[in-house]
Amino acid sequence: MFKVTPNPPHTDPLPYDACLDPKKLQAAADRALSFYMDSGTQKTQISSRKPYGIFVIGPLVDDETLLVQACTSFASASAMANDIANSIDARHRDSIVALQQVIMMGELAVNRVLDNYHPPG
Repeated sequence: MFKVTPNPPHTDPLPYDACLDPKKLQAAADRALSFYMDSGTQKTQISSRKPYGIFVIGPLVDDETLLVQACTSFASASAMANDIANSIDARHRDSIVALQQVIMMGELAVNRVLDNYHPPG
């Protein structure tokens, strides 16, 4: 098969622009990287205490992600409580249904906060 373009293609080199100072370009690149890599808000620093347990939320996780995760956790807990309530006898069912209602109230509260949440910026 015949290749139409030369390998590598012939291109004119870019002309050197004297106003493009390498130090200024480096400073601009550093500013751009720090702007896009840092959200601009100070995140909560990890305290000096050691949290008990193996599950820890990273200090750089944003509020919206935490709210979405909490909402999903509440929805899953509510579904599990509903399944348990449907599979046990009547004398324990009332307790599980009450627990499910408390979970649902938490889910509704988190959903309301998430609906009203406006990310900074």
